[in-house]
Amino acid sequence: MKTLTPSWKSSSVLRTATAWLALGLGGPIACSSAEEELERYQQEETQEAAHLATFDTLDFDVFTHQDWGRLQHSHAQDVIVHWPDGHQTQGIDVHIADLKAMFVYAPDTRIEVHPIKLGSGEWTSVVGIMEGTFTQPMPLPDGSSIAPTGKSFKLIMNTVSHWKDGVMTEEYLFWDNQSYMQQIGLAP
Repeated sequence: MKTLTPSWKSSSVLRTATAWLALGLGGPIACSSAEEELERYQQEETQEAAHLATFDTLDFDVFTHQDWGRLQHSHAQDVIVHWPDGHQTQGIDVHIADLKAMFVYAPDTRIEVHPIKLGSGEWTSVVGIMEGTFTQPMPLPDGSSIAPTGKSFKLIMNTVSHWKDGVMTEEYLFWDNQSYMQQIGLAP
């Protein structure tokens, strides 16, 4: 699968800067402004690339291998997480508890690819493929459980994240819960 990156900004900024320089418009002031804009853009692109690399590590290593002690490398202590079922949490410890719960009944849950990755300033949007198999009892809030069906799932999911100081401060998770329940045999 091909990874998409926002190359349109680079060519636009470079064309603008080159045009100003080639035409000599505005003399040194225009040149300085174009150079400052190019430098600002390059810094933003470097930041976006760092965030996307951190996100790859988060999904491919930390999430997939349940290495929860490393979650603070990508998440703020007071991270706000919006889940596909509509609930929202605040704090890394609550987020870790929610993530751990996904592995109780599907211990082979994993994300190994990000076919689409986009960044813009302090925001990223990453599409991943989450897979696993319902092989263990699924605990319910009343203390009972649902017997495993042995069925596997493969979901397209999306995470939209806001970053500050190198970590996510807010995370929006999206996937089709109906499809998820159907795939693991809990919905028609």
